[in-house]
Amino acid sequence: MKIYSERLTNSVFAAVVMLSVITITACQEDEEVVEEIEPREIGYSGVEKELWVYFDRFEEEAFNRGITTNLRTANITGLIDEIDEHRVLGQCNFAFRRFGSNLITIDEAFWNRSSDRGREFVVFHELGHCFLNRAHREDTDRRGVCLSIMRSGTGDCRDNYGQFTRNQYLDELFNTKFVDDIFSQ
Repeated sequence: MKIYSERLTNSVFAAVVMLSVITITACQEDEEVVEEIEPREIGYSGVEKELWVYFDRFEEEAFNRGITTNLRTANITGLIDEIDEHRVLGQCNFAFRRFGSNLITIDEAFWNRSSDRGREFVVFHELGHCFLNRAHREDTDRRGVCLSIMRSGTGDCRDNYGQFTRNQYLDELFNTKFVDDIFSQ
């Protein structure tokens, strides 16, 4: 019994000492270490901030389909501006390549009246040209519904890009069978 009593006393003593050490050190004020952190560029250089979310989504959707993209280093610029051409909602201008980048322009009137899904459709279409080097594809199903996000908009097919068809359209957009097809025409 005496051995048990000594062990209990030693255990209680050890617990009290440990608790005291924790309490004393916990109450001490830590020295504040202030480290200067350089602000990190989070967006896309040369691309209007309103387009960043769609560039991010494009990269994410490509990644989900096994395609590596880095639009931050792809030399693509983007802006929202007036496009004077009838029925043109967006443009990819390859002529800017001689200046080191491709330029995506999204029509300002379209942008101001469009939903998030409509904006995504047009930005992804233009990135299909400027990044994936996709040509227009006018294929339709038997009901006249466009089968590709890369349709020109001048044909007779009807878009069906929505919540339930989005993945199907994006699978086609990132289908490696069509990547770089702009150069085969």
